[in-house]
Amino acid sequence: MSSGSIVAAAIRVRGLEKSYGKVDVLRGVDFEVARGSIFALLGSNGAGKTTAVRILSTLLKSDAGTASINGFDIAVGAADVRESISLTGQFAAVDEILTGRENLILVAKLRHLKAPGMIADGLLARFALTEAGSRRASTYSGGMRRRLDIAMSLIGDPSIIFLDEPTTGLDPEARIEVWQTVKELAQRGTTVLLTTQYLDEAEELADRIAILHKGRIIVNGTLSELKQLLPPSKVEYVEKQPSLEDIFLALVGEGSNNDTGGDDRATDSGKK
Repeated sequence: MSSGSIVAAAIRVRGLEKSYGKVDVLRGVDFEVARGSIFALLGSNGAGKTTAVRILSTLLKSDAGTASINGFDIAVGAADVRESISLTGQFAAVDEILTGRENLILVAKLRHLKAPGMIADGLLARFALTEAGSRRASTYSGGMRRRLDIAMSLIGDPSIIFLDEPTTGLDPEARIEVWQTVKELAQRGTTVLLTTQYLDEAEELADRIAILHKGRIIVNGTLSELKQLLPPSKVEYVEKQPSLEDIFLALVGEGSNNDTGGDDRATDSGKK
């Protein structure tokens, strides 16, 4: 490993282990995440993804191994680690009684930041929530709620953000909204560690993908590197059919004129 890779790494994990009784959840996990990149930890339910994130965010202690965040050891520098990161869990942690703007102001005040109102307004604009800012969060769609949740996690400008299965339970449109938000985070220089069980999500977002299986990283690389693990593809003519997601977005996406078209045609044909 070169000294350059050590400097570039925002997250370094070596030999991480965690067991619950006789169940070995993590069994020697190793990986690195480069600064300003999106790293996907891909695995099925129960693979250990959330456990790894909880350890790295200092919410849980490992049984063995080491990890550093922004150069701070998670075991001895937990306070410094927490200053560097933000964690967004599987379910949006917004207060539904408060408006979107009030949620952001509350977090800014809890972090003892100056001008919480200005911070809130800036984040509402950044996440395309300005018009909804005065509405209670309980009225938000799933995608809007998740965008607000991510916006709240960015207050204080953390350099690293953990997104633990951020699109679980979201509809196709909301998933795409969140994907765009994650891409914009990386473009602004934020390091993103993303856990997911969705193959298309990892393929769409990640600079590097590590597959966690039964507590171990079984492969780690870029998408092109992972594709090289399989035999070379054969060139064949295949008629491409639209996916169900393509059909759904074409019918309900912005600019679609299909809301009443079917009824209008049926009415017109009935008049003839």
